Amino acid sequence: MFYCLPKLSFILIFTSYLLGSIPFGIFVAKFMGHGDIRKHGSGNIGATNVLRKTGKIGGIITLVLDGGKGVLAMYLASTICPDYLLLIFCGVASVVGHIFPIWLKFKGGKGVATGLAVIAMMNYYIGIVAVAIWLIAFLIFRISSLSALIAFCVTPIFAYFTTYDPRLAIACAIISLLVIIRHKDNIKRLMEGKEG
Repeated sequence: MFYCLPKLSFILIFTSYLLGSIPFGIFVAKFMGHGDIRKHGSGNIGATNVLRKTGKIGGIITLVLDGGKGVLAMYLASTICPDYLLLIFCGVASVVGHIFPIWLKFKGGKGVATGLAVIAMMNYYIGIVAVAIWLIAFLIFRISSLSALIAFCVTPIFAYFTTYDPRLAIACAIISLLVIIRHKDNIKRLMEGKEG
């Protein structure tokens, strides 16, 4: 299935999951003296909730670190074994790790920053477009969750019809589905007109 040996491939995928599982939002909030971020705001460990509680610096640091762990996972995989399919698996594994971290009883973030970074690593052009869609949607609606949902709904379709690479399109679809499922509470609030 992969260019690398099966055991090495498994180790790289599992390592990517563990990297994705690192809850940087919790560490940043605690370091900045705000306690457990899970007890504030939405209770989410991602950059948006950290931003609301700690301010722009904490939010930006969390955003960069959450995206960076996906980038690091894929960089390590590509360095050790230059196999595009394995790279995709490692990227998806890091997003799964962020959303379902083993350290937090599988209750993690929503995967937006990590997901966008991983998509950019798989194909930088698709990644730039995904971020641009998020930004445009945010400038129009001023709602972070809605912007993320729009970006992740459009990205798999855009990826397929611009690259015709089923591996990339399927990976984008899996990541998008995970992010959308993780936003189920936001979707409910959006439908009720209560999302901030």
